[in-house]
Amino acid sequence: MNLLAAHFPSWLNPEIIPGLPVRWYGLMYIFAFATAYILFRRQIKERNFPMNDDEVSGLFFSTILGLLLGARLFSTLIYDTSGIYWREPWLIFWPFRNGKFTGLMGMSYHGGAIGGALGAMIYGKLKKFQFRELADMLVAGIPLGFTFGRLGNFINGELYGRVTTGPFGLIFPHARELSANSDLVRTAAAQAGITITGATVNLPRHPSQLYEALFEGIVLWGIIWLWRNRKPVKGFLISLYFIGYGIFRFAIEYFREPDSDLGYRIVLAKDSLFTTLPKDIYYAFYHPLLSFSTGQILSFMMIIAGIVWFIICSAQADRVPVRIYSNEIGQKPVIDLAEKASERNKRRKLRKKLR
Repeated sequence: MNLLAAHFPSWLNPEIIPGLPVRWYGLMYIFAFATAYILFRRQIKERNFPMNDDEVSGLFFSTILGLLLGARLFSTLIYDTSGIYWREPWLIFWPFRNGKFTGLMGMSYHGGAIGGALGAMIYGKLKKFQFRELADMLVAGIPLGFTFGRLGNFINGELYGRVTTGPFGLIFPHARELSANSDLVRTAAAQAGITITGATVNLPRHPSQLYEALFEGIVLWGIIWLWRNRKPVKGFLISLYFIGYGIFRFAIEYFREPDSDLGYRIVLAKDSLFTTLPKDIYYAFYHPLLSFSTGQILSFMMIIAGIVWFIICSAQADRVPVRIYSNEIGQKPVIDLAEKASERNKRRKLRKKLR
């Protein structure tokens, strides 16, 4: 084995303590929710938003519950093609397999986004909070929390990308090995400095989980956080989140290997390799520009939803982008930050003229 092929860190294990059913992936969810919670509380303090601790806790409970339900339902009923969850729906939330505790393995981001939004919407309706304001503050922290979820995927060694012989390639211990009979596989192994010793070989893959953690997490959060007090209309951050995530995820899907049982849901132009290569090898090496995975289809729908939502928000009568609430009990006078910034600019121009 040549050192050109980087191996997955041997000290990283899905279980925090080997032998105990406590996994890093579950802990990452706690970090994610805690991050979103802290950033939400900071925005409440910045704006004196009229929401007490119990209401914040209730909002997060409803949102997290909706997120987990949606993520699990999408993963089992849309991404799983075995049909077992349709035949035996009680298994969707059953955390045991073959007598062993496995937790709820398999979550869909897109399902989580829909479920979380519904949870926040229902809670806001019950407590008389405007959904656009709540959701704008929520999405200003969610992407940074999402980063931890993708780090959990990386630690699990799941959702790895396609084969690559580039500098970022990584050999995941549980990645599907490919037949050494293929010229394509042998060439890739040679380029990566891997000596083939058996009928199959494990090739380096794109660490697409880390790509997503960076762009769908840190970068997207930075963009939204900078816009939180500069948004043109109330509800804009929701649109920015949906459009930004959809674009990043759509692009990164080209580096991910699709599930072998799903493949590419839409293929607009089939090349000769699609019909001649075994499907596992084709999916591991190729993602044509005009072939689209399930994740890309859902991401495209998110982009459209973000555009439609922005149009809807722009047509609303109450479009004050950012509100600073009064500290006075029972009163909610509002300061529009956009108007406040405009007043500052007018004063600066006046001072320049006087000089």
